[in-house]
Order: sequence, then structure tokens, then C-alpha cells
Amino acid sequence: MYGLKTESSFDAAHFLTDYHGKCENLHGHRWRVVAYLEQEELQTQGTHKDMVIDFADFKGALRDLTEAFDHSFVVEEGSLAPDTLACLEREGFSLSMVPFRTTAENFARYFYGKLADAGFPVSQVDVYETPNNCAIYRG
Repeated sequence: MYGLKTESSFDAAHFLTDYHGKCENLHGHRWRVVAYLEQEELQTQGTHKDMVIDFADFKGALRDLTEAFDHSFVVEEGSLAPDTLACLEREGFSLSMVPFRTTAENFARYFYGKLADAGFPVSQVDVYETPNNCAIYRG
């Protein structure tokens, strides 16, 4: 089995809906995303011969995904009143709306799915909220 690993990070704010504790309040993280690819055989032809995939393609794809969230307020759809969202937008805040609760677990699944949809042989994604705490999603 062959594998590759790369990582990217983004700084973003969020809060957890229906949570009773510190994380129900708006706060931020330096989210660190580590992605793993895995496949049985190396490619046999062309410019990617004897590779799982070109690291540049893998790194670029993950970087593009994380860059979309960088320095934004990540908001679960339906978690804030429309007038609150309108006020934030009017004030010029960068909002990233997502259809899931903004947990590290859901971010790990999200990044996994996006990489898989792009054709990468992704096997696992780790998402760190802090240097010592991460969530893992495996397909």
C-alpha cells in the first residue's frame, strides 16, 4: 500500500448551535487539516509514473479547499436569524455558510468528501481545532 500526506490550515471563527458550554459562543481556531491518500499500486504511465499522484496537485487541491474558509466566520445554515446575517454582511464580514454543524468531525467529513469527489484516493482526513485535539474521518 502506498500513501501520501499533506496538510493545510485556515483561521476561522465559528460557534456550535445547541451546545451548552464555552463553544456555544463565537470563537476562533487555527484549523489544521491533514489529508492522506492511499492506493495499492503506483501509476504506471506518463508524467505520474511511479507516483500515487503528483504532490503539487494534492497540495493545491487541499489548499484551495481550506483557503475558501480562511479568515471567515463559518456559519451553520439556519443557525442565525436572517436579520443577524444581513447585519454581518452589511458590516462587511466574510461569511462561509455550510449545511452542517461546525464541528471538527463534520469538517473532517466535508474535506474528505471534497477530495474524493475530485478523484483523489483519499483514505483519511484529520482536522485539528487545537494543537492537541483533532477529529478523524475515514471512508
